[in-house]
Amino acid sequence: MEPLFVDRLLQIADLFQKDMTRAFAGTDLTPTRVHLLWALQHAGPSTQQTLATLCEVTPRNITALVDALEHSGHVRRTPHPSDRRAVLVELTPTAVDTMARMQEEHAQLNETLLNAIAPDDRATVERGLAAVTAHLETLVTSAASAQTHTQTQAQTHTQTQTQAQAQTQAQDGTP
Repeated sequence: MEPLFVDRLLQIADLFQKDMTRAFAGTDLTPTRVHLLWALQHAGPSTQQTLATLCEVTPRNITALVDALEHSGHVRRTPHPSDRRAVLVELTPTAVDTMARMQEEHAQLNETLLNAIAPDDRATVERGLAAVTAHLETLVTSAASAQTHTQTQAQTHTQTQTQAQAQTQAQDGTP
């Protein structure tokens, strides 16, 4: 039986995960920490609030990530130039070197993967991947919105029930 298209995508995701695990073995880096380093490399020095948004994590999680990367020598916190209450997180020279090496490896892997595709097929494959990515982003965003809406409705329903019970108890004189 031929694997479904989505099965192949899942296999690719799994292979990338395994390769990242192999690449970071013996280091303090994890995929989540590297994601933060990529965000900093592309955005430049940023507040933790900005990084939390870019990495789609909570402020509490970003603090732990920055703490770990600061401890491993990949980032440093510096005073914000215009807001005394804020600090900026920036890459250290060690991290700049690490990210340059990763970017080079990224480009090499990109070339290797493209070379596995017949030259006449590359543009079609890239358009197809772009279309699948855009559609999947839409599906994920829609599902997240629907889930948030459902959770909000459930919370509202629970609050309404709690208020109704409290009113009934007040009328009955029960605690």
